[in-house]
Amino acid sequence: MEPTGFFTGVQIRPIIVGVVVDYIATYAGTYAYFFIYLAKQLSKQGEVTGDQIRDYMTSPEGLIIGFVIGVLGTALGGFVAALKAGKLGIKHGALVGLCSLILSFIEQSLQEESASLPEWFRFLSVLAIIPAGALGGFVAEAFIGFGRSQRQSGGNWPGT
Repeated sequence: MEPTGFFTGVQIRPIIVGVVVDYIATYAGTYAYFFIYLAKQLSKQGEVTGDQIRDYMTSPEGLIIGFVIGVLGTALGGFVAALKAGKLGIKHGALVGLCSLILSFIEQSLQEESASLPEWFRFLSVLAIIPAGALGGFVAEAFIGFGRSQRQSGGNWPGT
């Protein structure tokens, strides 16, 4: 018997699908919040300008909301990857977070003019992205496990 390696059992396609879901969910959530909800709220105070939205997005409140949307997007990507893989959900979810982190670094390096974000926000984002994906994978594993135990026993709760 040989030892199991870190990448043993990892499937690439579910990770790619998870990263795509992460990016779509994060951008859709961000645009929906900032450009639909926030613009509507700011329009109550008068005319809305792009500068107002940009200033809010870089305020501590806007950064935290953007962070939460990003974490939820990554968790959703990890969830989808784990469901698609059907096994090793936490590992697939964490790899979605890692790949999303790498892609975001590449995306930022390719931007000519990047937004000036505080260091605490960058640190928090980097620190949270892999665990967020792993959390999505964990929830998917629990979801898959709950479905299996319910089908096997015929009850409503695991083990009944």
